[in-house]
Amino acid sequence: MVLPEPPGGQDVRSLVERRLAEVQRGQSARESVTIEWRGRPLSIDVIDMPVEMAYYNPETHRIRAQREHDPVRDAHLTADPWSPASQDYLHDLLKASPANPDREDPDFVALQDDLKEYGQKDPGIITPTGILVNGNTRRAALKNIGQSNIRVGVLPNDWSWSDIGAVELELQLRKEHRREYSYINWLLAIEEEEAKGRAVAEIGKSFRIHQKTVQQARWILSFIREAIDRSRVTLSDGSTVSMRLIDFEKDQEKLRELHRAYINMRDPEKADALKEARLLAILLGKSKTDVRLIEDNFADKYLESKLTPELKPEVTAAPPTVKIPGLSINVPDSSSKIKRARATTDTVLKAKAQAAAATQLTPRESTEANKVIAAAEQAVESGLESAGRDVRLRKRKLAAPEKVSDATDILKSCIDDIAQARSQALLDYEALDEAIVGLRDTLQKLAKYASRGVSDPGEGLIWLQNATSDRG
Repeated sequence: MVLPEPPGGQDVRSLVERRLAEVQRGQSARESVTIEWRGRPLSIDVIDMPVEMAYYNPETHRIRAQREHDPVRDAHLTADPWSPASQDYLHDLLKASPANPDREDPDFVALQDDLKEYGQKDPGIITPTGILVNGNTRRAALKNIGQSNIRVGVLPNDWSWSDIGAVELELQLRKEHRREYSYINWLLAIEEEEAKGRAVAEIGKSFRIHQKTVQQARWILSFIREAIDRSRVTLSDGSTVSMRLIDFEKDQEKLRELHRAYINMRDPEKADALKEARLLAILLGKSKTDVRLIEDNFADKYLESKLTPELKPEVTAAPPTVKIPGLSINVPDSSSKIKRARATTDTVLKAKAQAAAATQLTPRESTEANKVIAAAEQAVESGLESAGRDVRLRKRKLAAPEKVSDATDILKSCIDDIAQARSQALLDYEALDEAIVGLRDTLQKLAKYASRGVSDPGEGLIWLQNATSDRG
């Protein structure tokens, strides 16, 4: 997007030119910073710039998702990005928590404290007209603590908005950068690079990530946007509300694990069942460990029976069977289960969107939305408790066989150790004999407990019984 020049851009340009000339004439200490400029390293001079004369960049990736937090202020920012009100909105977002812009970010507070105690270590970057390419957050912190100047490198005069985006991204992705983009803004930055026509391999190299991670980011952002579309609901006053990108800001690991589980499933219906159930748990703020308990059978086995009527909206009935094209046979339709799951999730998505817009709701709308969320919370929590019990039971069932298998591996390693010790005449036969006696006693106990209640032992247990019997 190409924005107009700031209203005070010419005054800023004049000041910048004077200070650059002073630096180049040696009238002040010369400092430079190296940036990646159109595919090549470029060293640019650094000057002191009045904090109040620098403009926040409306297009910065750092608060791209957070702009939608206040639609009215965002609309004004889009219409007039350089006005005091728009710049104030950017200031508020830059110091706010990415997941909840109503709260101050602890990382921002830490940056303020660091700047107050140690001063500015690294320079920001501006255009010759004062638009901050890099250092928006530092400018906000310096302004908050009352510092009058910010050190900035100055881009060449022939800069463009695409240059600004490229420089900001390159500086952000350097490993030494102190404050990372939030997760959603990182996803948006990858999407923006893809929209420019860059190949996945090239994007991966720029972001210092594997190509699979680029593809995962694409899937997750698409998944979030689909959920937002599904959450859209019209209120009684005629306005429309939906969930927002920032509502998923804290779900990074849960979304990544969902993607891995989803793509590893060969059965599309099971994959969709898993996706719907996990999305429901993510919406309700369940922990990463709780979400891991959810498998493709979660809805059928643990959730369906606990759903209240408001969580079971009517869905279009599907025919009981469908005919396979080219064959004269019918098979059961597999979509009904997924339709019911999606309908339940959609109901909660819409309720969450309404709850986030509480000030726009009528008392009845507020009550109904809260009722849906509470019912979903209770149903999912109950389902997770049951799933957790089953998982613990499975682990107990598998614990003994796994430990015997581990012991087998250790004994195989022991055989190699004995052979090596014997070849070097280092084997302590007395100690080995004592250890084998201990093994015998342990195997006898294993045979005793493993045989209890078994009327038809298998080959392994029969061998163990014979090996540890008195006549063995």
